[in-house]
Amino acid sequence: MLIAIEGLDQSGKATQAERLRDRLRNEGIRARLVSFPDYGTAIGEELARALQGEREYSAEVMQLLYIANRFERRDDLERWLSGGLVVICDRYIASSVAYGEAQGLNAAWLTQTQSFLPQADLTIWLDVSPRLAAERKVVGRDRYERDLALLGRVRQSYSRQAEEQGDWVRVDGERSKIEVAQDIFSLIGEKYSSQ
Repeated sequence: MLIAIEGLDQSGKATQAERLRDRLRNEGIRARLVSFPDYGTAIGEELARALQGEREYSAEVMQLLYIANRFERRDDLERWLSGGLVVICDRYIASSVAYGEAQGLNAAWLTQTQSFLPQADLTIWLDVSPRLAAERKVVGRDRYERDLALLGRVRQSYSRQAEEQGDWVRVDGERSKIEVAQDIFSLIGEKYSSQ
């Protein structure tokens, strides 16, 4: 099973992905966590430079770099999934669609470009307002995290994707970490037991 955890920056994705991985492992389920962008790769290093303002790329090039970064890990993802692991992604396909669409790119193009990646069995959208996302990280924000109008459009794209996709679940990310984790564990328990 591939589980994608999506949402704005500071929505709790990394925290909840780690908690879910640890919980699954504690229950004897083999699980692996992958975060995107993966800054440990050549393309990931280039993305880090761009996000810190050291490089200037168009919106199209940035999204193609994000997508290429996922393709760098495609063989690993496929191997882990075929080996029976539950793979949890902190950001995945929907992230490029949301951020790209918020910058005026075609959502269908962004989706099609990623169609050869392993597809998520379940996408958990941690929904928070752009205002709260900004309040949770006051310093050290990258170029996207500083743009509240952009984050509002990203949230709208996530909402649209959630309505159109049957494998999405919206979780209110503005509650406590424990409440959010309990919701996610319940969702995964239902999904995992039905497979």
